[in-house]
Amino acid sequence: MSDSIQITDSAQDYLAELLEKQNVEGIAVRIFITQPGTPYAETCLAYCRPGEEEPSDELLELEKIRVYLDKNSLPFLEEAVVDFNADRMGGQLTIKAPNAKMPKVNADSPLEDRVNYILYSEINPGLASHGGEIKLIELTDDQVAVLAFGGGCQGCAAVDLTLKDGVERTLLERIPELAGIRDVTDHTDTTNAYYR
Repeated sequence: MSDSIQITDSAQDYLAELLEKQNVEGIAVRIFITQPGTPYAETCLAYCRPGEEEPSDELLELEKIRVYLDKNSLPFLEEAVVDFNADRMGGQLTIKAPNAKMPKVNADSPLEDRVNYILYSEINPGLASHGGEIKLIELTDDQVAVLAFGGGCQGCAAVDLTLKDGVERTLLERIPELAGIRDVTDHTDTTNAYYR
């Protein structure tokens, strides 16, 4: 799995230099993604002092540096490249993670990842022209996906008919384990009556 991310020689040199300046024995770099698999995914690179890594992190022992990869971020870091481009101003470290916003999912991926993947790769692009987007808010214990219909879809009279039908059909077709979908603004369901 560790070959999922590529750290170029120039990036390793640059990071090794930065780590050295920290003057901390055994300091490493940790790479993780916040909100992976969503349009808001950010790939982050941080200093990681001994003991600051998570027990589940995957360690990448490179020639000049040690890198901890956050376990939950691993599928999203596939094909990621960390590079350093030197220029007159000193240069810039770049991280390109093409899969950060869109996880590579398969049948073994968590249900949540698979729902998100279908929303982001198939459903939302079609809604973007209407200024709408759908987000997964939660998966209930009985495998119902609670979705928030945002942007141009809210308050649109057709939202119930077209969107929910189409979205539900697509999701249930692709993910048979899903029991159904519910709109987070669906007030007809009073089982969780917390919107009094």
